[in-house]
Amino acid sequence: MNLPNKLTLIRIIMIPLFIILLSCDINMGTVIWLGTSIQVTRIVAAIVFAAACITDFLDGQIARRQHLVTNFGKFADPLADKMIVMSAFIILVSFGFVPAWVAAVIVCRELAVTGLRLIVVENDGQVIAAAWPGKIKTFSQMIAIILLLLNDFLFIPFTTIGFGTLLLYICLFFTVYSGVEYFWKSRFIFADSFK
Repeated sequence: MNLPNKLTLIRIIMIPLFIILLSCDINMGTVIWLGTSIQVTRIVAAIVFAAACITDFLDGQIARRQHLVTNFGKFADPLADKMIVMSAFIILVSFGFVPAWVAAVIVCRELAVTGLRLIVVENDGQVIAAAWPGKIKTFSQMIAIILLLLNDFLFIPFTTIGFGTLLLYICLFFTVYSGVEYFWKSRFIFADSFK
């Protein structure tokens, strides 16, 4: 197994650890930081999530740069990304940190675009590369999740809006925008469906 696939496998193993840290009643104490009390389990979960984000970046970079792209990587890498992000949003909804409708829009878009990518590859043989709106969506999503796990302690100056909350809504905008863009660019796949 090559290094990018090992990194993807590590990320997959991180998913249950991430879920257990946030779902089970594990009391590791609390930390007071910048005037807010944060459970240590949430700090550890945020570190696990951040490590998963880093492995996501690294495995793709290494695989492309060293020509180590495999079918396992093509399958498991995006699957691992979706699983940890969807798990995070579901848990953040249960904590009351993310409105359910926001998580539903994000999860539905992720499933729709993943399905679209499969259809495009099957029919056209082309993989839909992530465009800038999708990359902005992913980056804002990952940072928002980390900050929301840490009680959204960084606030926008002169407001009561947390930086994680702001990034969540930026992520939501780019989630919808990039989803529409993917479907628009791939509309040829459905051309024969509406004759």
